Amino acid sequence: MFDPVWLKSFITVAETLSFTAAAKRLNLRQSTVSEHVRKLEHACDRRFFVRDTHSVKITKDGEAMVGFAASILEVNARAHSHFSDNDIQGRIRLGVSEDVVLSGLPHALRRFTLEHPQVELELTVGVSVSLREQLTLGSLDLVFLKRNPGEIYGDLVWREPLVWIAAPHFRLDRDRPVPLIALAPPALTRATALAVLEQHGQRWQLVCSSSSQSGVHAATLAGLGVAPHARSLVPSGLVEIMDESLPALGDTEFVLIGGHAARKGPALALAEMIRTSGALLRNREVLRAYS
Repeated sequence: MFDPVWLKSFITVAETLSFTAAAKRLNLRQSTVSEHVRKLEHACDRRFFVRDTHSVKITKDGEAMVGFAASILEVNARAHSHFSDNDIQGRIRLGVSEDVVLSGLPHALRRFTLEHPQVELELTVGVSVSLREQLTLGSLDLVFLKRNPGEIYGDLVWREPLVWIAAPHFRLDRDRPVPLIALAPPALTRATALAVLEQHGQRWQLVCSSSSQSGVHAATLAGLGVAPHARSLVPSGLVEIMDESLPALGDTEFVLIGGHAARKGPALALAEMIRTSGALLRNREVLRAYS
């Protein structure tokens, strides 16, 4: 038996890649989180993280454990919800960035609506900057979006690298500008890609600008060029491209931001579900296991 407390600490470290950030999110001491992970590693006789003074990296065994831990915690939460007397009802206006919608979020939202049939969910999909503006204007109750590392708004759900993606057959011509496919302004991934290319003196040419992530995926699948994308959310049929002429894009962070309504009722329950489902939202192996 795996203690759910250990699993929650493990999942939070896996999502943040930081024992300090995990402890802050869980409202625990860092030593307590470390002890939970140590006990889980001892129970499995495996090492899940490699740590040094500057970074935390997850091992292959740790990546496998993410799937098991996510499924155990979700079943535990569903059982608790089923036998709870708390009958949540009301309306939630949720805004999410499109890359998450095209990955694991629909599965998580389906589970949420099945567990809380009296909750009315209204979903808005858009780019992160626009969603944050709508939250400020009061037209959304809760938003799940990307932010740049170093920004302090929102509640961190997970952090991961931005990478360059392309069709499997695509090859860069180093004698020509980088053919760039990106979301239309004011998308964060577009701004990041352009800034990084300019900083490294890399020539580029915008071959496709799309208002939707689906358009970016279609142009990339067609082999028109390369696009910036969160590593764990790379869609089927596309691959991360490794080329010395493409500079590293750095990290991006997925965060939750709630308005006044998110402090109670159905929005609070949905926010907690998203916070605890980070591994499910981006781990394709877990999604296949649940389908």
